[in-house]
Amino acid sequence: MTTETNTKSPAAATAPPPGPAHRNKRVPQGHKRLLTRRDRLTLGFMAGVPTILHVALVWVTALASIALAFTTWDGIGFDSIKWVGLENFKQLFTDNPQFWPAVEHNVIWFVVLILIPTPLGLFLAVQLDKKIRFSRVYQTAFFLPVVLSMAVIGFVWQLIYNPDTGLVNSIIGANEPGHYIDWIGDPDLNLWAVLVAASWRHTGYMMILYLAGLKGVDPSLREASSLDGANEWQTFKNVIFPTLRPTNTIVLVVTIIEALRAFDLVFVFNKGAQGTELLSILVTNNIIGESSRIGYGSAIAVVLLAISLIVIIPYLISTFRKERRA
Repeated sequence: MTTETNTKSPAAATAPPPGPAHRNKRVPQGHKRLLTRRDRLTLGFMAGVPTILHVALVWVTALASIALAFTTWDGIGFDSIKWVGLENFKQLFTDNPQFWPAVEHNVIWFVVLILIPTPLGLFLAVQLDKKIRFSRVYQTAFFLPVVLSMAVIGFVWQLIYNPDTGLVNSIIGANEPGHYIDWIGDPDLNLWAVLVAASWRHTGYMMILYLAGLKGVDPSLREASSLDGANEWQTFKNVIFPTLRPTNTIVLVVTIIEALRAFDLVFVFNKGAQGTELLSILVTNNIIGESSRIGYGSAIAVVLLAISLIVIIPYLISTFRKERRA
């Protein structure tokens, strides 16, 4: 008599019988969606609104200014726009007595910023990089003018330059009747007075840029230089400063841009009159002045934009080349 043995595997024995519920069960495939519809709408809103505002307020206005530079328009009704070609630029370069002085003042602005506050900012950065006591306090004090708006700085320096109660005239004894020095109203002095205020702010800006560059210098370079017997000045001149070449490029570009876009400080002082004319002031006076000449003001803005692009485009090209090499 023989007995039959069960040859089915345990898995087969415990497997559920096929049925409708088992056949209709779906196994999830692929990755689950990490973002819900609400998340996508939120991200689209957060990215879309700034993009729309940037395009509308920057690109559309810039292109409109370029187009209006070849027209005459008083700003009243679009039907009054008339095409004049290069006539605005011709008048600007030949008939405007304020244009070339404004260009000269912008150049002076750049030269002063690159020769005085930039080396001073580098000197302060080198001293603070030595980790002296209270370096954070000094760094905050020197950087404080950068945090303030240019309009506030203008109001502060107006009080300093006040002929009667100002700090400068009080120190040099020029606050008595008959001995007043009008730092803001004198055409021979007001540009240099404004540049002192601009340099005061620009020094802190340069200090932060150079301090960031010094933090990236390899400490082994300093150690190798000291082992070779170089003193502090030799180490800085031959080792540290050459490594700051990328920072120097940024400083140069930033200083040129600061010189070209200078506006609010001068406008607060005396609205760009009597020896403080700048290209940005001429743009404002022609567009929103008493006699609105939007086409002519746009032509000045196009000249200012072209000068800026001459500086910015080579900087961007060199930056992209370095990124590709890296």
